[in-house]
Amino acid sequence: MRLNELRDNPGATKQRKRVGRGIGSGTGKTAGRGHKGQKSRSGVAIKGFEGGQMPIHRRLPKRGFNSPNRKNFNAVNLERIQIAIDAKRIDGKKPVTVDVLLQAGVIRRAKDGVRLLGNGELKSGVSFEVTGASKGAIAAVEKAGGSVKLVEMPKIEAKEKEKADWRLEKRKKNAQKD
Repeated sequence: MRLNELRDNPGATKQRKRVGRGIGSGTGKTAGRGHKGQKSRSGVAIKGFEGGQMPIHRRLPKRGFNSPNRKNFNAVNLERIQIAIDAKRIDGKKPVTVDVLLQAGVIRRAKDGVRLLGNGELKSGVSFEVTGASKGAIAAVEKAGGSVKLVEMPKIEAKEKEKADWRLEKRKKNAQKD
């Protein structure tokens, strides 16, 4: 198997319809667009237009609320953690924290913390120090002989300080140029 021998499965891709290729093709002349009018031409942008009337998406009231202070957690299932323990990327005897999960490659970045979910099962007792956990996850961990300790995600002040230092340096450089 070589890269130049890679192919999609038969029937996975469909060739596009080639329109405007003669009367015998069935999509010749007007190319399936009918006759005249704005929609038969290119560059039509009238999806929400209602002939000058206020469009329905503007007549209806807004719904819901997105909090600017909402937390964004990494959701990790017990199944993923058990796979990492089996692969010896996580030591089951030490407490599993955000840093341990990062180093094991279970999560990509820390975000606002880790929320433990109960999909799958653990074979051994593991202690967790996470930001949140579902009831099912806590029950499954305790059934396996482990424990779940809920901790707050520490604020990353080093990054904020780094940003402030970077801005100061930039200002100094600009001041020197003037």
